[in-house]
Amino acid sequence: MADNARAKRLADLIREVVAQKLQRGIKDPRLGSHVTITDTRVTGDLREATVFYTVYGDEEERKAAAAGLESAKGVLRSEVGRAAGVKFTPTLTFVADALPDTARTIEDLLDKARQSDQKVREAATGATYAGGADPYRKPDDDDTDTDGDAAE
Repeated sequence: MADNARAKRLADLIREVVAQKLQRGIKDPRLGSHVTITDTRVTGDLREATVFYTVYGDEEERKAAAAGLESAKGVLRSEVGRAAGVKFTPTLTFVADALPDTARTIEDLLDKARQSDQKVREAATGATYAGGADPYRKPDDDDTDTDGDAAE
């Protein structure tokens, strides 16, 4: 089993090689310039690599890009093997990255929270306190004696 540093270096190399090959070497119109490699993870035994990618476009373009990556898998793997120089070239698995969808969901939730905060600010404009500006009780001067004992 390889150490984590070696797996990390191999993952970084795979990410760079796949990104460069997609940008310059593969002429598949489904892949184009709207596919971005976001991350790569390699198993501890260096046998399998998972390549995460995002696609700029709608659902149809995402499906086309997934099909294009599957068809280019052999070319990409041989290019990785040539660049890595390892005994066994890892098999590549392409997974659509959920990060953009998660970020969009978080942005939508933050927008809802901002709108709710704005409504609360608008409702609070010109409002007065129900019990006075200072909600804390303070002892009156006639409730205590000068020595600190309570009045009877």
